Amino acid sequence: MQTTHAPDTHGPGHAIERLIFFSDAVFAIAITLLIIEIHVPEIHPPLTDAAFLQALAHLWVKFLSFFVSFFVIGAFWAAHHRAFDCARHWSPRLILPNLCLLSTVAAMPFFTAFSSEYYGFRVPSALYAFWMMLIALANIWVQRLATSAPVVGERVAKAHCRVIRQRGLATLLGTISAFAMALVLPFASQMTLATIPLWRLLLQRVSPPRG
Repeated sequence: MQTTHAPDTHGPGHAIERLIFFSDAVFAIAITLLIIEIHVPEIHPPLTDAAFLQALAHLWVKFLSFFVSFFVIGAFWAAHHRAFDCARHWSPRLILPNLCLLSTVAAMPFFTAFSSEYYGFRVPSALYAFWMMLIALANIWVQRLATSAPVVGERVAKAHCRVIRQRGLATLLGTISAFAMALVLPFASQMTLATIPLWRLLLQRVSPPRG
């Protein structure tokens, strides 16, 4: 026997709060696990200053990938936060897309380690950017549900929801750019993610938010 429940209000102990808390935990764990893939270098005697500096210098690629992935995951967490800040009602339709988003985010430590270990090679760089594309797509899916009826709050401005969706699209376009760059200049692929703010500005010019 099927039962239907009218959307409940957003509040403490509510199902939507549990979804947000669970999501925050996954984001936090994924972003923390990134550093575990960077191991302390093994340095053989004589333990000179030059030996330490040389060993640390070999880790620059790993730290570059760490910081890129750290801030990218942080950006996706911020996007998740902005989208659910608009949510006021629970819908079971939120579960699957949110789990898809969290699963792709949770796998980021592996793809970060793989791409940093073989930095500059086409396949690892393209795979990293491709995985970012999957996160961006899942992010758009979640954002659209969180900023649409029956989940979105009645008092949330449509223009605000549109800005959130534009940001999600800009992120996707940035990851697509990174994937395309990986096929041509693999070593510059991760840096191409810096085009995301530029895509955001372009979308705002092409389609400015209205009330």
